[in-house]
Parts: sequence; structure tokens; C-alpha cells
Amino acid sequence: MRRRTKSFIAAGLLVPAVVTALAINNVGTANAIANGELVPQGKYGFSVKLTMTGIPTANGGKRNSGCSGALIAPQWVITAGHCFRDENNVRVERPVADLTTATVGRADVDDTAHGHVATVVAVRQSPTADVSLAKLDTPITDVRPIRLSRRAPEVGAVVRLTGYGSVTSVNPVPEKHLRTGQLTVVSVGDSVTGMRGYAPQPDTTPCPYDSGGPFFVEGRRGPALVAVVSNGPSCPHSQTENAARTDNITRWIYESMWSTKA
Repeated sequence: MRRRTKSFIAAGLLVPAVVTALAINNVGTANAIANGELVPQGKYGFSVKLTMTGIPTANGGKRNSGCSGALIAPQWVITAGHCFRDENNVRVERPVADLTTATVGRADVDDTAHGHVATVVAVRQSPTADVSLAKLDTPITDVRPIRLSRRAPEVGAVVRLTGYGSVTSVNPVPEKHLRTGQLTVVSVGDSVTGMRGYAPQPDTTPCPYDSGGPFFVEGRRGPALVAVVSNGPSCPHSQTENAARTDNITRWIYESMWSTKA
């Protein structure tokens, strides 16, 4: 089943696997991204862990959830559009939870000696892709944002992914330590870039709670964002991931950041 459509019962509620209702302080395994690798503190500091507490449900209850993302400007995080959905499962341009926080610059979220925790105060949804922008209540000035690529990677190119998601789609839990892996580009569509696992394993792939995590190319100018985690089969898998393209919506990204007032 697809990662965004797979559902199961948690705390008496039927919820998508990407946004499972779990307590924020649940501790998972020492993994995130299926068959990925731990990221040391100080590397890929633009990676973001989003934590949502108290999201309204259709039956009048509340649930907690999480996503991954990337800092693209001192006060802005890019993530998946479906990370901000109301009780009717509709993408919205506002924080849907009672509290949504962004942990930035912290490979281990419990390592309070590094990084920052900020609150999401506004959201903008792309009209063409499963991409959203989250505005923070305070600028993060000591973490270098990831650069936005205006060019799609070629088929066959190797891209890197970071995220705080689970290691599996079976009873997934959000992770507290950043992980990374590499995938290869197999197709480029109007709004989706197809990718498959490459390293450390052929089935290195994003999992629940990796939604919105950045796919980026690495070169002489440093990391450059090309897509974010959107949809794919249950993990781990060696099939195609459908990542939401960001390279062809950079104009919308910049205009949204410039014009938005919280």
C-alpha cells in the first residue's frame, strides 16, 4: 500500500501512516530513513524536524504527528504540502495543530547544546505540487539554509535525502536522530521526480515521518534542493519514490516568502 494512503488504528483513531497519532515523547529505534546512516552533528544542519501537537480529527478528537523539512531562509522551512491538513484531510494554509515546532540544526533532537526550536506561525501551499512553506516565529541566523536549485537533476543522477522518519512502515515511530541516504533519479515529470534507492542499500528509502524531507544534489557550491519527500510504497522498498519537485517552483517559493506576513 502507498505510504500516504496506508492507515491503521492508533489510540482509537484511524489515521494515515505519514501522520500517525503518537505521543511526542515516544522513543523509536536508532534509525530513520529505511537503511540509512546516522548524520553527525554539524552536517546537513538545514535539516528540520517538524513536531505537531494537537491536530483536530474528524470525530472531534486530537492527534499528534511529525514531518521532516529543510531550512531555506532564516525564517522559512520547506516541507510536504500534506503535512498541513485539516480534520477533513484537506491541505490548508495555516498551522493545523495546537502547536507546531521546528527543530533546526540539531542532528540529535535531545542535544539542546546545539540548534534551535522555533514555532510555525504561518503556512503557504504550492498550487502545483505537494509542497508547503512554514514560517517560523523567529529567524534562525546561525544555520546555513539549503540553496534552491532551479534545474531538475538528470535521470541517473544521485541525490541525497535527510529525515527524522521511521525505519519501517510497520508500527512507525518518529525518530530523534537525523539519518541520510542516497537515491537515483529515474524520471522527471511536471510536478514529480521519480527516485529509487541507491546507498547504503538498494532499498534505502524514506518512511513515515520523512514526509517533506529534502532531496538534494551535492556539488562544488554545496547542497542544492531539488525535491521533497511526498509519496511512495511502504518502506523499505526498491520501487519508485514520487518526490515533489521544487526546482520548477522556485519563483513561487521566493514570492511566497517575500509577501507573507504572519
